[in-house]
Amino acid sequence: MWCPAIAAFITLKIKGRKISSLHWNWGSWKYISWSYIVPALYGIITYIFIWIFGFGNLANSEAITEWGKELGLFGIGTLNPTLITIIAIMLLATIEVIRASATTLGEEIGWRGFFIYELRKVLSFTGVSIFSGLIWSFWHWPLLVYYSNNVLLEFITFTIVIVSMSFIMTYYTFKSKSLWPAVIFHAVSNVYIQKILPPLTTEIEGTQHWLGENGIMFAIVTCIFGIYFWKKGLKEQL
Repeated sequence: MWCPAIAAFITLKIKGRKISSLHWNWGSWKYISWSYIVPALYGIITYIFIWIFGFGNLANSEAITEWGKELGLFGIGTLNPTLITIIAIMLLATIEVIRASATTLGEEIGWRGFFIYELRKVLSFTGVSIFSGLIWSFWHWPLLVYYSNNVLLEFITFTIVIVSMSFIMTYYTFKSKSLWPAVIFHAVSNVYIQKILPPLTTEIEGTQHWLGENGIMFAIVTCIFGIYFWKKGLKEQL
């Protein structure tokens, strides 16, 4: 995940530009806050729809207890499933997001710290979001080939997800003039959609393609969010 950052540093060196030009300033807390809230929100909405439409069920007490064992929450007393869930979510939503930011920083130095600002010189907000999103998606495709059960479907859904996220992250990057909202956004999205919500869901046979970060439901929800931020960006003439 640090390859985009390394590529950006090498490019800057070749062009005789300083690494300090990559918008390292923290920016407004307003955009930092929303960059946490939005990915958490679309992740939660995705799984609420999955539970409502019966593509997955809320995890039972046995599954929650097993989750607690995996997170090392036993040995400090007797914990019931509700308490395990609360503690696990609190730890993952804070400490794990901070840990995940150490890796998403590597990507975001390259994508939102450098790449989209170069694209902005020749493309509109729409063009920047789509083109950078496609490149970001293609960069992940080898992993899909290796891990996917349905490569064609997951190529489509994953690309929709990534391009949709690109609109949102491009919006917050340009509004804040900082790469940190994108770092936080990326980390929160990964943690909620990979670490928090899946353990709270039991799979139902035949509906697996609706679940997870490559699932159909996540693609639908993020696409709606992406369209909203696309229109918002156009209205604000980014």
